[in-house]
Amino acid sequence: MKGSLTNRYSLLVGLVFLVLIGIATLHTLSGGGEDILGLDEQPPRWPIPEFAVPAAAGRLEGDANIYQDDCGSSSLPCPESSQRLPACRITTAGAIRVCDLFGRPLVISFWFGTSNECEREQGVVSQVAERYRGRVNFLSLDSLDSRGSVRELVARHGWKMPVGFDRDGAVAALFKLAACPTFAYVYPGGTLQSAGIGYLGVGSLSQHVDELLSATRVAERG
Repeated sequence: MKGSLTNRYSLLVGLVFLVLIGIATLHTLSGGGEDILGLDEQPPRWPIPEFAVPAAAGRLEGDANIYQDDCGSSSLPCPESSQRLPACRITTAGAIRVCDLFGRPLVISFWFGTSNECEREQGVVSQVAERYRGRVNFLSLDSLDSRGSVRELVARHGWKMPVGFDRDGAVAALFKLAACPTFAYVYPGGTLQSAGIGYLGVGSLSQHVDELLSATRVAERG
């Protein structure tokens, strides 16, 4: 019963969070899913939106880059004044580009709130990431929290997986996140295998990772 109440509370807080990031995000969003990630079903093999974010523990400052293409205009050809650099083409030192993790199966843990169970869940992610090192890539992504608080958490806990910082909630809005934690399990190449919401122990998260690896092997044979 306690776990059920906790998950309901997390979802309620997350829905409020979804409203807040919608207000806070001033970017033009494109390429995201139609529904809440982990709660509603996405199309099969949905290509996850590309993004680049500062590493939480690094020195790079700024908002996420969520551009999927190089043009901010619907005009063709693209006016020179509207051209922009897509997320996966930036070469900024200290940035984490999600596409650089597409070479292996990928697990993304989306979270917010540095004083609740979402923080502790990242410790689980770190343990599982070590277990699957060299076979599966992991990314922990915090949205809208204090950069200093997230940096301190990374240092205090010694998290080994990459931890990104989504300062203005642009990535959270792009993926339509509504609860913490939300997990995305991604095939090599960047298409979604599955997604889920809720707290997981080491065993439960490992089971999801094993399912991702199994699904990857089947997809590669097919």
